[in-house]
Amino acid sequence: MKIVISGLAALLLTGCSWLDFGDEGEIKPAELSKFTARVELQRDWSNSLGKGVKDYRASLRPAVSGGRVFGADPRGQVSAFELASGKRVWRTELELELSGGVAAGGQLVVVADLDGVVVALDAASGETLWRAQVSSEVIAAPATDGDMVAVQTIDNQLYLFEANSGELRWRHDADAPILTVRGGGSPLLASGNVYAGFDSGKLIGFNGNNGSLLWESRLALPQGRTELERMVDIDGQPLLVGDILYSVSYQGQLGALSRGTGRTLWQQPASSFSAPAYGSDQLFVVGDDDTVIAYSAGGGQPLWSNGQLFLRRLVAPVAFSGYLAVADAEGYLHLLDQSDGRFVGRTRVDSAGVSVAMVAQGEQLLVQANDGSLSSYSLK
Repeated sequence: MKIVISGLAALLLTGCSWLDFGDEGEIKPAELSKFTARVELQRDWSNSLGKGVKDYRASLRPAVSGGRVFGADPRGQVSAFELASGKRVWRTELELELSGGVAAGGQLVVVADLDGVVVALDAASGETLWRAQVSSEVIAAPATDGDMVAVQTIDNQLYLFEANSGELRWRHDADAPILTVRGGGSPLLASGNVYAGFDSGKLIGFNGNNGSLLWESRLALPQGRTELERMVDIDGQPLLVGDILYSVSYQGQLGALSRGTGRTLWQQPASSFSAPAYGSDQLFVVGDDDTVIAYSAGGGQPLWSNGQLFLRRLVAPVAFSGYLAVADAEGYLHLLDQSDGRFVGRTRVDSAGVSVAMVAQGEQLLVQANDGSLSSYSLK
């Protein structure tokens, strides 16, 4: 039986990145250093998603589709906004404790809750179209392309539903280690296939029609004498650039694989709880200690690292307007130069902090803060 680490134990396993030690001589998050800003961020609009995520730590990232941005509050409120103006289009109260989402594609918006209830909404109106039940809680975003909906659960099950009806098309039961970090993988849909990373350190490609395995590749091999040392979870969504898939595991590897065959092109030792970002032929990874590291996308060679945000609880990195964006638990949004990792800009989104992954769409950066606000930023 798989044991999911939660509570204080889970925090200790995140490289102390959730802990704020106050006693002298103990580890503390890095203080922000001063720098000369080269670019300035401006907030173009902001709107409310609900009461926020301060008491939840849900992974409800916003999603963009069809000129709208969709967001959710852990208490069950799902909203749609015009991407350009931030004007609210609709709001739906689901009366669920949401923990997985948001996915948007075609005419669907999809969210899921802590009891394994998956809900598909009409993207135009917010009306509930169907509900489905999975085996356990969903703590990562589902995926949809308008034809199918893929959902991963915390117990390493992958479900594929018909987008128009919610009927189960197929299900995959992945091997689950005894011990895992409390995090979740998010599936990727591309060209009718499904790609997903699991707590075993495996990345698997599936035929979207019938669930047959296209290939199976091990991104990380468990090592060590204890179950804690052998944890190699793949959390976040695989990153597809052209025909190459990139993914990173905890206590394992950052790797590049052929989408068609699953053949490993290169691997580099790395440890992260979130998906990498891509820009300027580089991959950007937030390490488990919140060090930001750049690697060559072609061969995996480390290019630079910035440890000045050590233990500040960073969300996944995002390539934005030629820069690299990360946000932290104190609500600061940082911009780094993609070529050398130096800070080039900074603003504070909200003192409540940011713990939800950001989304870049064109010249807009969408940031969901822990106070329940959803804001769009751009460069001045």
